[in-house]
Amino acid sequence: MFRSRCPVGEDERRWIEESLEWLTGQFGEPLLRAPVLLPDDPRFPRPYRGGEEQVQQVVRTVFAQLRVDREAVTVELEHEDRAERELFAHLPRVAYSAQGAVGHYRRSADGSPLVTLTDRLTADPVALVAVLAHELGHHRLLGEGRITADRRDGEPLTDLLTVFFGAGHFNANAAFRFTQGSTGWRRSSIGYLTQPMFGYALARYAWLRGEREPGWARLLDANPRGYLREGLRYLR
Repeated sequence: MFRSRCPVGEDERRWIEESLEWLTGQFGEPLLRAPVLLPDDPRFPRPYRGGEEQVQQVVRTVFAQLRVDREAVTVELEHEDRAERELFAHLPRVAYSAQGAVGHYRRSADGSPLVTLTDRLTADPVALVAVLAHELGHHRLLGEGRITADRRDGEPLTDLLTVFFGAGHFNANAAFRFTQGSTGWRRSSIGYLTQPMFGYALARYAWLRGEREPGWARLLDANPRGYLREGLRYLR
């Protein structure tokens, strides 16, 4: 009998499994089993138009999902330079990450935690949730002293934390996408884990929660949903 193939390599599989175990030890099993944040969550505004109040409503929802006090971390929107925006629009196969280009976590001058997001994100609620969840993940890991800034896998671990806290739908869907604009099709990516890694991480997450056929998988994009199903077959 042939065993189902894991969607990621052996080193990646081991890292995902060991890191999810570590996150469970850090934050507790009750959070592992907490409700998943889905795109159809009633707390998200509909229809979404990207206005200031709607953006703040999304921000409050993500803070609640990652169990961060809204008053503990300042979130500011940074205006993106128009020339830079035009440059990105005319470059084929543009890739951007959650750090530097569209989001950043740091300590402000008075030592308080600060998340800066580019205002470009307000037009894309999936990317907005994904980047904010990642940056708040920095707060849960770095800001709370659970890891140090020189940890080699700190950024991938922060991506994985979004899965542990039930926000992985958004980060998996934003990890790789094609969009069509006036200059043709463009490729963009957000984050540090690949879609196969997100898919297997979500499969392992579901497995640890005792979900063999998770209903929430239906709202994943086709690629991460396929990798999740492949991962579940492998785990079975």
